[in-house]
Amino acid sequence: MASPQIDPGNVWVIGASSGIGRAFAEKIAGMAQNIAVSARSKDALLDMESQGRGITAFPLDITDANAVETAARDILGRFGAIDTAVLSAGAWRPLEPGDIDLESIRAGVEVNYMGAIHAISALVPIMKQQGKGHIVIVGSLSGYRGLPRTVNYGPTKAALINLAETLKLDLERFNIRITLVNPGFVDTPLTKKNDFKMPQLISADQAADYIISGMAKERFEIRFPQPFASVMGMLRNAPNALYFRMVGRMLKGRG
Repeated sequence: MASPQIDPGNVWVIGASSGIGRAFAEKIAGMAQNIAVSARSKDALLDMESQGRGITAFPLDITDANAVETAARDILGRFGAIDTAVLSAGAWRPLEPGDIDLESIRAGVEVNYMGAIHAISALVPIMKQQGKGHIVIVGSLSGYRGLPRTVNYGPTKAALINLAETLKLDLERFNIRITLVNPGFVDTPLTKKNDFKMPQLISADQAADYIISGMAKERFEIRFPQPFASVMGMLRNAPNALYFRMVGRMLKGRG
């Protein structure tokens, strides 16, 4: 699927060292005026910067609110504006059913949810001052309903879905646009940890194409791939008894 052309202005991609974030940053090079890329992996970011194409590395730890605030100020000073921000940092590792691993759960909350909050806290005052902005929050279809073995992941993505809906209502008056991205299974370093067959697994490049296409159409929610996303959407609205019965059958089929 070829990406349509968009005009995202000066872009900040957080979680850009690999996976969807990296693919998105590289896809929009040539469309954006400038691209700031952030993640903990400094070497990966510098490799992207070495390509040229308007990409500049701003390494940071998304769990450090002060580091995120400093990076936002540095990017603003360098580019003069932050027009579009894509929040795609994520943490996950598989757990066994009933394994309530506090360290892993805390990492999920700090990276997936609080990391997004740190970025939004830094971005909203900048975008309000500019009089415009666009924040893209990468959630997951796993945030639609509870799924097995995701106690350290799915609930954080459900929180991001609610956060995006809340921010849309709160920030439209300031001309700040919110986009929610809910991918299915994407071939990234995170999903390589999975030990099961992932339905409709797509590449990070394909995911970036879906996101850019949805941004061009100004959709609030961009979910993919189809038909998997539609099935998950139906399950999201299914009665509880039906949902748990269907998921239980799928688990038995896997076992």
